[in-house]
Amino acid sequence: MLTTRLLIIAALAAAFAGSGAVAQRQQPQAQLVRGTIERVDGNTIYGKGADGSTITLKLADKATITAVLKATIADIKPGDYVGSGAVPQPDGSQKAVEVHIFPKPQEDGGHFYEGWYGAPNGTMTNGFVQPVQVTTAATGGSEPSIALKYPQGEKRIIVPADAHIVRNVPGSRDDLKAGAAFRTQTGAKQPDGTYTASAINVGRDGARPF
Repeated sequence: MLTTRLLIIAALAAAFAGSGAVAQRQQPQAQLVRGTIERVDGNTIYGKGADGSTITLKLADKATITAVLKATIADIKPGDYVGSGAVPQPDGSQKAVEVHIFPKPQEDGGHFYEGWYGAPNGTMTNGFVQPVQVTTAATGGSEPSIALKYPQGEKRIIVPADAHIVRNVPGSRDDLKAGAAFRTQTGAKQPDGTYTASAINVGRDGARPF
C-alpha cells in the first residue's frame, strides 16, 4: 500500500512539473512592434507595419503611453537624461543615429552596451548630459557632440545634422490617432497573430518613435 501511494505521489508531481514547463514554454515573450495607426477601437489599435503587414495591438487598461515629440540638438541641456543609438568611431566616440531625451532623469541610471539593433555594430548609450559640449575634427569641427556620463564611465556622442532627435513626454489616449507612428517593446504575440502590450510610444505632431 505504501509503495502504491508513493508511486501515485510521484506521478502527480511529474504531471504538475510537466504542465508547468509547458505553460512556461507557451508564455509569449515581449518583442518590438512598430507601425502606423490606421484606427483605434477602445483599447485596440489597428495599424500597418513598414512592410505593409496588418497589426492588431490590444493595450492593457492601464497601459503607459509616452508621446514622442520632434527635437533638435539645441533642446539637449546639461543634466538631461539621454539615450543614443549610435555607431562607434575610430577615436572611441559614438556617432549618433538617434537621440531621445527622456522626460525624467534617473538618479543612478545610465549604461553603455554594444548590440543595438538600429545599425551594424551599433551601440546604445544612456546617461546624463555633461555641462561641456565639444566638437569633433572629423568634419572640420562642424558636428556638435555631447558627453554622456553613466555609472561605468563616459562616452562622447557626435550628433550629425541627420540624426533623429526626439523628446519623450507623458502621453494620453488622445495621442492614439490615425496617422500617428507607434512603437512598443512590450508586444506579446498571441496565438491568433494579434499582440498585447502594457506600454506604447506614439508620435505627436508628425514625430516618429524609433
